[in-house]
Amino acid sequence: MIAPKIAPKIERLFTEHPASVDETYGEHLIAASSFSWAMFIASLACLVHAALPFMFVRTGSAAIETLYDRMVANRRQFEEGRLAKRAA
Repeated sequence: MIAPKIAPKIERLFTEHPASVDETYGEHLIAASSFSWAMFIASLACLVHAALPFMFVRTGSAAIETLYDRMVANRRQFEEGRLAKRAA
């Protein structure tokens, strides 16, 4: 059994950042994993592009743009929700 003083510190390691972006640990796991897979696939396309520059010409930059847009949209929704909670 983990000592009672240590358990909250360990739990905080897994929940502090997700809570800061208004997600549970599970929601954050899914969202971050989807970003990871998208970056992984894009990195493979970039690797092929490095050797064969005529292939995947826009794949890497398109992936970055898409992920950035997703992140900004999520941040905007989070800020709007936080402002709505304060006004209520």
